[in-house]
Amino acid sequence: MSTVSNELKRRALALGFDAVGIAPLEENPHAAALDRWLEAGYAGTMTYLARQAAKRKDPRLIMPGAKCAVVTLTNYWHGPTQPGSGRVAQYAWSTDYHQVIGPRLERLAAAIADLVPTAQCRTYVDAGPAPERDLAQRAGLGWIGKNTMLIDPAIGSFTFIGIVLTDAALEPDPSFDADRCGTCRACLAACPTSAFPEPHVLDARRCISYLTIERRGAFTATERGHVGEWLLGCDICQDVCPWNVRFARATTDAAFAVRPEAAHPDARELLQLDSESFDARYGETAFERPGIDGMRRNARAALDNIEAPLS
Repeated sequence: MSTVSNELKRRALALGFDAVGIAPLEENPHAAALDRWLEAGYAGTMTYLARQAAKRKDPRLIMPGAKCAVVTLTNYWHGPTQPGSGRVAQYAWSTDYHQVIGPRLERLAAAIADLVPTAQCRTYVDAGPAPERDLAQRAGLGWIGKNTMLIDPAIGSFTFIGIVLTDAALEPDPSFDADRCGTCRACLAACPTSAFPEPHVLDARRCISYLTIERRGAFTATERGHVGEWLLGCDICQDVCPWNVRFARATTDAAFAVRPEAAHPDARELLQLDSESFDARYGETAFERPGIDGMRRNARAALDNIEAPLS
């Protein structure tokens, strides 16, 4: 590994990232699978994925002249949880991760420019067309599990993926080609909505995370039943993964300190909040993604399911 790449990784860890790797930019090996997934309608109403398909299949198109991607993982797990009513996925328990990871990636980009003065960079954190999980696997940070999540063998899958595309000639890491899921199907079996038609394929239309975050408008009766008692997101397929059970460790990152109002919201209170109160209570959290209308819809569905679950 070159001196520059080693120093860059040292700085990345010093910035608070839990893992970092470097991936070459080339055609996505899962390009054909993406086409099949979109054609099957599994993206639901996320039409932007089709618009971004060309760049997701070949990330070299995202930033002309870019040679590699510096990929980071940030652990956000807070510890084991128990099933309960009005649940929220752990990624949303803290300040919106975009506001934390985004500035860190900009500082990492500045570090690249410091080490390679002519370098140009572009950063992404769960936004834009960057194929984060594929780049993370190519950067040697883990493999893509049967639940489509990136699994780092040292810390599991409860991680945020950050990307810095750059034209700096950094030395890439070996790709993580091994699939360490083996014969395990725990994540597939645990999904209450059967959102995985086959291993490594997610039908977003049946996914609780999609329904409570990305889905716009009123739920159908079937969708309302699928949501169960979740108010935002879902962790079920990650909670049962043996790699998380054995190796996930609680984050010590102060930027992701738990906000009790986000981790354990009151569904009935959500129905009573006006826009101003909602913004004051849930501003700068992931609750802003579905917004007050989406969260009210989710709360009504969760309360319906708690009080009179669909058979």
